[in-house]
Amino acid sequence: MNRKLRMGMIGGGEGSFIGAVHRMAANLDGQIELVCGCFSSDPENSRRTGISLFLPENRIYNTYKEMIEKEASLPVGERMDFISVVTPNHLHFDPAMLALEHGFHVVLDKPVTFTLEEAKSLQQKVKDTGLLFALTHTYTGYPMVKEARLRVRRGDLGKIRRIYVSYIQGWLYDDCAGSNKQASWRVDPKRSGKAGCMGDIGTHAFNLAEYITGLKAIEICAELNTFVPGRRLDDDGAAFIHYEGGAAGVLTATQIAAGVENDLTIRIYGEKGGLEWRQEEPNTMILRYPGRPAEMVRTSNLYMSAIAAHNSRVPGGHPEGYLEAFANIYRNFSLALRSLQKGEVPKLEYSDFPSVEEGVRGMQFIETMVAAGSSGEKWVKMIE
Repeated sequence: MNRKLRMGMIGGGEGSFIGAVHRMAANLDGQIELVCGCFSSDPENSRRTGISLFLPENRIYNTYKEMIEKEASLPVGERMDFISVVTPNHLHFDPAMLALEHGFHVVLDKPVTFTLEEAKSLQQKVKDTGLLFALTHTYTGYPMVKEARLRVRRGDLGKIRRIYVSYIQGWLYDDCAGSNKQASWRVDPKRSGKAGCMGDIGTHAFNLAEYITGLKAIEICAELNTFVPGRRLDDDGAAFIHYEGGAAGVLTATQIAAGVENDLTIRIYGEKGGLEWRQEEPNTMILRYPGRPAEMVRTSNLYMSAIAAHNSRVPGGHPEGYLEAFANIYRNFSLALRSLQKGEVPKLEYSDFPSVEEGVRGMQFIETMVAAGSSGEKWVKMIE
């Protein structure tokens, strides 16, 4: 297949932050082109957005149902290959399910759905259809996160004992929901779901810990806080976590740390050594072992494994950041999709992107955090 993959987008119209990020990420490697979209529930917004993106007016749709049905009726050589869904949480499930039912592969923003029940239903549909499904847990796309995962899983640190992961932001330190579109839906339980901060960024921290270590959380002791008066969802929280294999963890997430931008940090310690990685300094991983100086591993093909090098685009010493990490999800998804279209089994590195299983884990985390935060019990088992 000597052409770009054709993408349709649901959401991401005027006023959206994440829609533009998805479009830039999808476009970065020249593998994908945007061919159609329903960018807003407001038809005029959708139309203006589509025109600004140079789409023909007959491929700019008023509703996602119209888009999916009409695209499915087009000849194979014209219709979209997959759909990217970049709507608020409460509008994830229906378009993703409808896309799968019409034979389209799906890329979906996290968290995967509004409820755990929806996530399980979507998981079953992905299994039944055999279609590709990618979930944009962005931080798994960083080369140094790939490197950390490889080193932990091959035993460089020994058996894992301790995991510390924190995601600290400050942009919701006051009541800005009335003037900030991105804030308004995140603090609204009708659009965000049961959790605020924990659903928005706590799920990233949870996913990062499980992705790197390969260990699943089995029980949680949690506290959820709402510091801004009148806010209906949590804007801060913390958890002690027990992982399979005996490892213990601490997860913290807050969006009221005034002045902090986007500090996602993970530290992992095993019987033989430890590692540290910060999203605000993504090219660097620190390794620590007893009896020798700390080792700094940088994003360079001289030091990285093949899987990390596959997800790196520039020479060592040149910054690679959020957009490149986001783009790695789209690139690997597109490479896996091309393999399937040729009747081939995708290479391991092509399939290295979060999928619906990670989405279900994220919803289980949200449900368990909310339950544990209001429970008189010290430990609450992960809700299945």
